[in-house]
Amino acid sequence: MTAPVTTDSALDEWRTYDEFAAGIDTFRLPNASLSGTALTLALDDGSTLSLTFDAVAVTWSGLGDSGTDPYDAVAVRDDVVFVNIPLESREREAITVVYSTTTHRATVVRSRIAAEAVEGKPQVGQDFWAATADGGTATGEVPGPSRDLIGKRNIYRYSPHHLYEHVYISSQRYAWQCLEGVQRGHGDMDLSTVWKFADGLYLFCFREFRIAVASVWLHDLGYQLMTTGIFLGLNGDGDAEHTRGGGHIYPLGSVSYPDAQPV
Repeated sequence: MTAPVTTDSALDEWRTYDEFAAGIDTFRLPNASLSGTALTLALDDGSTLSLTFDAVAVTWSGLGDSGTDPYDAVAVRDDVVFVNIPLESREREAITVVYSTTTHRATVVRSRIAAEAVEGKPQVGQDFWAATADGGTATGEVPGPSRDLIGKRNIYRYSPHHLYEHVYISSQRYAWQCLEGVQRGHGDMDLSTVWKFADGLYLFCFREFRIAVASVWLHDLGYQLMTTGIFLGLNGDGDAEHTRGGGHIYPLGSVSYPDAQPV
């Protein structure tokens, strides 16, 4: 006689974005002030993004609009800054900038929550630009899409209660599972984008299918094995919410595909 199949109700309950993201910035690198900094970025589509920072806010102009909004900055290396602008002037959007004061290279990511969900498509979309920052001549490799992470398998520890595993499947997909936290036992394969910013520095962005959330991370795989990131998504009440993230990276290894390479 075949035993009945049982299910774990905890695994059947898919957590909302605000539930899993609470406390996910516990091990994040400390914030930095950009007060007095003015930055003009020349984007690869010919447009510009101008940023002027004080202690708590940034006045910006570009991407078809302008405004003054709060910002969050982290010095991920001595010469590399991760900046997120959780827009209040344009609801359901965020602008994330990574720039180097040494090479004057930069990347810009715009994350936007669509008005309505569409079956089979992430509700939070993202646009990407390579850019150069004023103040000097740009040097080194232009940031752009990378296949360097394909086949790699890492564990990410964001807090004592957040432990996740990532496997980078292709240039368009990654797989994840929660090893510890409110999502324990949950996992999925979602859309992702990886750009190489500099040696050992990779911009990793994902867009989930099952819930309305996307994220932007800067993985430092060469200097201190830390990651700094942000989320934008809809919380359990259906409101737009911005969350910081960050923590430690523990590489587990990698594989090389012997025959047909993933897309």
